[in-house]
Amino acid sequence: MKQPLVHPLDRNATKEAAEAAEFYDETLGFTPNSIFTMMHRPRIANAFLEMNQAVMENKGRVTSSFKREIAYLSSMTAGCRYCEAHAIRAADRYGSSQDRMANIWDYKTSDLFSDGERAAFDLAIAASAVPNGVDDDISERMRANWDSGEIVEILGVIALFGYLNRWNDSMGTQLEEPAAADGESLLGKAGWNRGKHKY
Repeated sequence: MKQPLVHPLDRNATKEAAEAAEFYDETLGFTPNSIFTMMHRPRIANAFLEMNQAVMENKGRVTSSFKREIAYLSSMTAGCRYCEAHAIRAADRYGSSQDRMANIWDYKTSDLFSDGERAAFDLAIAASAVPNGVDDDISERMRANWDSGEIVEILGVIALFGYLNRWNDSMGTQLEEPAAADGESLLGKAGWNRGKHKY
């Protein structure tokens, strides 16, 4: 794309934009351009922010770093380079090890991942595919390893990033430099690049 579909607002354009900027400065170290694009309709941005906080809240075994790993696999499956870079940056910031991030696509055979994590990653990939690939085998393995609340948390991450993948790839959101640097350093060897998100 030659330019984003809609340009983001300035972070100080409105009170709502400034408040969102403050929240994301804490979690990512910067505020995503996607949020400032949503801020053209503050209610959408605020609803997204509430959903994001609810989905990413820790309730137990589904840790912050694990949620970001799920988000990465979901975004990679959907093909959104913007969200891949954001998810891998957040996984790193929230404690995922370099080994886990480097071997995440070998999760089926790597001893870095548990059976429960493998089931969740299979769910992330199947649920992010079009058409949806979630089947009885994945469902049974999920129920064998996670309780109902944990499954809701995991699917919440996948669904949240489904929204973000559609938003950012359709919008052609410009990738911020900190996320781009992490994408290149953590995913570059696997062929990641900024794609349509570079202007």
